[in-house]
Amino acid sequence: MADEINQANTAWILTSTALVLFMTIPGLSLFYAGLVRSKNVLSVLMQCFAITCLVSLLWLAGVYSFIFADGGDLQPFLGGAQKIFLPGLDAGSLTGDIPESVFFMFQMTFAIITPALIVGGFAERMKFSAMLWFSGLWLIVVYMPICHWIWGNGWLAKLGVMDFAGGIVIHINAGVAALVSAIVLGNRRGFPTTGMQPHNMTMVVTGAGMLWVGWFGFNGGSALTSDGRAGLAILVTHIGAASGALTWMAIEWLRYGKPSVLGIVTGMVAGLGTITPASGFVGPGGALFIGVTAGIVCFYATQYVKRSLKIDDSLDVFPVHGVGGVVGSLLTGVFVASSLGGHGLPDGVGIMDQVGVQALAIGVTILWSAGFSYLILKLINAVIGLRVNPDDEIVGLDITLHEETGYHQLND
Repeated sequence: MADEINQANTAWILTSTALVLFMTIPGLSLFYAGLVRSKNVLSVLMQCFAITCLVSLLWLAGVYSFIFADGGDLQPFLGGAQKIFLPGLDAGSLTGDIPESVFFMFQMTFAIITPALIVGGFAERMKFSAMLWFSGLWLIVVYMPICHWIWGNGWLAKLGVMDFAGGIVIHINAGVAALVSAIVLGNRRGFPTTGMQPHNMTMVVTGAGMLWVGWFGFNGGSALTSDGRAGLAILVTHIGAASGALTWMAIEWLRYGKPSVLGIVTGMVAGLGTITPASGFVGPGGALFIGVTAGIVCFYATQYVKRSLKIDDSLDVFPVHGVGGVVGSLLTGVFVASSLGGHGLPDGVGIMDQVGVQALAIGVTILWSAGFSYLILKLINAVIGLRVNPDDEIVGLDITLHEETGYHQLND
């Protein structure tokens, strides 16, 4: 623990906290809301907004403590209870050389965006009450232990897993949960024969742009300092986004004859999600390779899930975030090597050793997230039901769940 506050680091993490929250509201909110049909636009905005509020209070009520407080004998698996409701916190309380209040807020923004990402897997068909119960229980049962294992000095951290900003903790975790949600709820009425195109591409691109900018706080802030490593994390983040976007665009252009706006922004998100675990460990060359790989792999994963498996992961959360997180986390173990321009492997650890640790963490996360997401969904379905009735789904969730509409006729 540092004895004095570092004002430069504090200023940077304060800025990063605002940037990461900006990614959820309004960034992800607008991105997702534009992708759904007009009759469901408000429902998605409402879900992201409500998740932000719910997770913030749960974070204060104990989730933060059980991730980052000392767990004693249980430390490999779970943190302690001494930071529930932050007793004794004041302006002088530090985590490292920044105020603990700032660290608390920064990590909270990560906890907020993770269940918000899952919304894309069940968009346009889940009850609002079920969504709230699922998001809260999932944060506690799934996110909290995995985050502790990797970022709270748990057993996976002790093994040396590298996840700089959340490729495993956030993207794989949320992507798997979204896939399970889509399977348990079933496809939207009419999928895959009925066209379900994004209703507002301007909104999609606006939200995507906010995500791109906000991601600099997401990855750069994860250095927890305002030094060269934070700067390098931002640089490789940008390279990953740009290369992922152009690769996805090029594939569509070659395959369909025209580049699409939806394609280039989806490729950008794939590039960002894939570079996230590697962002503090790899150099520009590694970032370029990771971004291009993300554009290729995530494009074909999207096609496979929707067209071959016919799973209605409504907004492609698993093939973009889940698959991207897997690819990026594995490639982190390769491009971290100093011989490939990376930060360097620990002494005595080879590339294949590190890839093996990464694969173990990926496998554990997939199994934990899939298993407990399924159990939580089944429990909620048995108690209050998960899905709106067919008539409500046809009318749209904006009217049936919230008695509001996103758009009105000009003469209204």
